[in-house]
Amino acid sequence: MTELQTPGAEPGLREQATIRLRKKSEFREHLLAYVLCNAFLLMIWALTGTGFFWPAFLLLGWGIGLVFHAWDVYRQPFSEERIRREMDRMR
Repeated sequence: MTELQTPGAEPGLREQATIRLRKKSEFREHLLAYVLCNAFLLMIWALTGTGFFWPAFLLLGWGIGLVFHAWDVYRQPFSEERIRREMDRMR
């Protein structure tokens, strides 16, 4: 099966774009799971008397993982200038 290539496109650019789109899709799935699961747990907490706020542990722990996932997906790639400066420092 052949891949669609746009004229003048770099071969690696399509692969990078595909990887980035996949990461964004996975992050949206992760975010949806976080919201739905934690909403369910908050409803359980609210229906059982709203005593000690135990969902905080789950919200915080899973939230930290979600923040790192977002950071991995949405951070900017290194610019050529930044790579060049780092290479100059290493010499």
